[in-house]
Amino acid sequence: MRFALSTNWNAQRHESGEALVDEILGLGFQALELGYHTTDELAAGILRRVKEGAVAVDSVHAFCPVPIGAPHGYPELHLLASRDEDERAMASILIGRTLTFAQSMGAKAVVLHAGRVFLDSFFGDVGTGRLLRVLGDEEVVDSPAYQRALDRALRRRRSRVPRYFDGFCLSLDVLLPKFEKAGVALCLENLPSIEAFPDEQEMLMLKQRFPTSALACWHDMGHGQVRENMGWIRHVDAARLLAPCVRGVHIHDARPIIEDHLIPGKGEIDFGAFAFFGADEVIKVFEPQPNAKGPDLTAAIRYVEAAWTGGVGVTATA
Repeated sequence: MRFALSTNWNAQRHESGEALVDEILGLGFQALELGYHTTDELAAGILRRVKEGAVAVDSVHAFCPVPIGAPHGYPELHLLASRDEDERAMASILIGRTLTFAQSMGAKAVVLHAGRVFLDSFFGDVGTGRLLRVLGDEEVVDSPAYQRALDRALRRRRSRVPRYFDGFCLSLDVLLPKFEKAGVALCLENLPSIEAFPDEQEMLMLKQRFPTSALACWHDMGHGQVRENMGWIRHVDAARLLAPCVRGVHIHDARPIIEDHLIPGKGEIDFGAFAFFGADEVIKVFEPQPNAKGPDLTAAIRYVEAAWTGGVGVTATA
């Protein structure tokens, strides 16, 4: 089973792309996802390692490399799912550059944070921040107060989604033929907020409208668990529903209620329940916090592999 590691784990600790790659390979990973903190300088060294045959790049996380003029890497620098045409146009340009970069590295997927359905108004925001405040320290998602707040957020979201959805589809009409020609999938990542677009049902609607392998879902396990913890979905059911269109998965753990990007085995996700992500065609990328220890990541490879192949008795720490 082949696992990649996101370079966001160590990109900010290295000036040399070769050193970045060598550190990751030394942990037992076989491939990379080039994260949005990848600079042009790091990319040059990474490409040399790719051309030497030392490592493969399985995926690239938009926007990558860090756009010229941006103070640092950020996946939502511009949003493709936006009501503003200029914003969508700028996002399209940067996605096109990321696609060209992905091709140069031999990657087969570009991971994208598509956008957000903003829920603020003159009368106040009813989004994720408001929901967390209602939960407070009790964190009881089935309380009447929380359910009322969630219902209000969902009703406002439903009323606003069409305006985002239509503009997003116009952008995909232009972008997807480029991805088809390149043989690269544009993968929309699930995100841990009520504002995040697309949600699970909207992703299915997009796949019905664009039945091409150039458009896919990217399932982030920690984000999916946060969405369950907040009472929006049942994580494993949502993952199974979208599995036919999942091109890749971000592997990390989560604890209630919104703590994620933990080393697998350090949170509360039952990785065995997601063994269907062990399929060969699914790109598997570990995406831990930058402070995760290398030996713990090496042990986590064995932990996840055992969970996805029916193994037992494997711990997540060295």
